[in-house]
Amino acid sequence: MKTAVLGTGLMGAPLAMRLLSAGHDVHVYNRTREKAEPLGAGGAEVCDTPEQAIAGADFIILMLADVRAIVEAALSEASMQALSGKTIMQMATIAPAESRELAAEFARHGAQYLEAPVLGSIPEARKGKLQIMAGGEAETYAHCLELLEEFGAPMLVGPVGQGAAMKLAMNQMIAALTSGFALSLGLVRKEGVEVEQFMEVLRDSALYAPTFDKKLERMLDRDFKNPNFPLKHLDKDVKLFLSAASVHTLSLSGLKGIEQIIERGILEGLSDLDYSALYEVIDREK
Repeated sequence: MKTAVLGTGLMGAPLAMRLLSAGHDVHVYNRTREKAEPLGAGGAEVCDTPEQAIAGADFIILMLADVRAIVEAALSEASMQALSGKTIMQMATIAPAESRELAAEFARHGAQYLEAPVLGSIPEARKGKLQIMAGGEAETYAHCLELLEEFGAPMLVGPVGQGAAMKLAMNQMIAALTSGFALSLGLVRKEGVEVEQFMEVLRDSALYAPTFDKKLERMLDRDFKNPNFPLKHLDKDVKLFLSAASVHTLSLSGLKGIEQIIERGILEGLSDLDYSALYEVIDREK
């Protein structure tokens, strides 16, 4: 199966590597070619342009930063000429309205479209344990299922836009849970409560989420290097959620407060660190 992966960053690279390990013919493109070169050593064809990658594949996986990057790579004048008959699997986090617009644009150029954003990070991508929330036609989903199962556990949520909405709903929870945990952790530490006592009560309660233990050591050590999901990406996704939810009768004041915390972290140079770095903003050392 000939597959192109456009975007070989934190998530795109392990997805491409899984395809290579499964014996697929993989073409890769990344705006910064150096990030794609290790995949070339693993057997992928490293392409100099996105249209070159698209032309040599039947399935096109998009794992790009945002909708603008998708348009620049996959809907440029040169790329559009190579789209007819291809199947597009858009796996990055974008807004539902953006995804619907992309689906219509790809259809105009003769390509099938499936949104398939994922829940999970680099470790899950490497192990093929991602949760995949697909949106699109049932026939297109069935056509893509073999590839999707290389990456984890897919489900068809509904038409285009609903997979994107579910993904944003999950990432809003990342922001809410992490900021809430950071605030509670900050209070008990300031008051001299033993952290393990706090965690013991929390783990035995209905309030517990596994992400708390995953981020606890980072917060205690204030070590946010080597992120699986950097703070700047959480900032982008929170803004996407706010934009998508603003057309509905939802109260967004709580999330807007979290957005301000994240933005403060960005201004303080935490952009490329793990998203748990928002603890640095919530619990100041001085």
